[in-house]
Amino acid sequence: MKAGILQEWKGHFNSAVEEGIKVGVTAGEMKEMIDTACRNHAMERERVMIEAVNLTKRFDDIVAVDHISATIRDGSVFGLIGTNGAGKSTFLRLASGVLKPDQGCITIDGHEVFENIPAKALFYISDEQYFFNNTTPVEMMRYYSKVYQGFDEARFHKLMGNFGLDEKRKIHTFSKGMKKQVSVICGVCAGTDYLFCDETFDGLDPVMRQAVKSIFAADMEDRNLTPIIASHNLRELEDICDHVGLLHKGGILLSKDLDDMKLNIHKIQCVLKPDMKPEDLTSLDKVNVEQRGSLCTITARGSRGEVEAVMASYEPVFFECIPLSLEEIFISETEVAGYDIRKLIL
Repeated sequence: MKAGILQEWKGHFNSAVEEGIKVGVTAGEMKEMIDTACRNHAMERERVMIEAVNLTKRFDDIVAVDHISATIRDGSVFGLIGTNGAGKSTFLRLASGVLKPDQGCITIDGHEVFENIPAKALFYISDEQYFFNNTTPVEMMRYYSKVYQGFDEARFHKLMGNFGLDEKRKIHTFSKGMKKQVSVICGVCAGTDYLFCDETFDGLDPVMRQAVKSIFAADMEDRNLTPIIASHNLRELEDICDHVGLLHKGGILLSKDLDDMKLNIHKIQCVLKPDMKPEDLTSLDKVNVEQRGSLCTITARGSRGEVEAVMASYEPVFFECIPLSLEEIFISETEVAGYDIRKLIL
């Protein structure tokens, strides 16, 4: 995924350099051309594809989605995290046009999706797999080929073989994980711009989970696929998502880019001087402090350079900055808001 973005930047950079050499510009003009190309590329990547505004859906007295506003950018991987009943599946059904909002709206490329077939350049992989009765994978392929003009039948056959699945076996005889694999294969072969995945990794063994993530990453690089992945498990999404939103009781509790979160919060392990306590580190923007014997583990806000400079000024016996997992970041962020994420999703 990250490699694909890097290749795009390299392409824009090289194009600007080649054009500059062709017309014989000065070094200053060359720098300006490169800066302009990179800014334009950044603007392209920031283009909002999917936007929800004040989105609300009720089922009788139950508010499944409660005034959600969110944006999903072109070519990113958006992760929706939450417990069962948090509103993840309802949000995806609203985004795919299966359900009509009671309030607000959700648009794809500026067009509302409900009862608007041209706007639905998407494939929805439901948590509960839906196949026609008594069908085989190859029969589902033929059906999807009629629905999606860009369906890649050759790739379907190849992936079915790679996954070791029998195309002519009745799907109802497959295990839950095998059915998920068939759904994923159909989804990526449909050739849509967006892939909505509801608990897609649930029921897959570790090898298959990694295989599916690799397929998503390759399609992002090759054709700018935008997956939206709902899951109750933070650990499943840490190595694939660019942006994560935490849903709780129908609302978004937290929504941030992973890179932004990781750059501005750090974990420090340290041994302080004998006459110093963690509360004496007043210049450090501490989020959480744990102490076991002489070893202190501190979560603090700020860039790595800022945090290390502050720690160095206190002249501890020892300290080092170590990376936080996505789980640790969310725990820190949500505890500040008064929630215990461990009770919500862990």
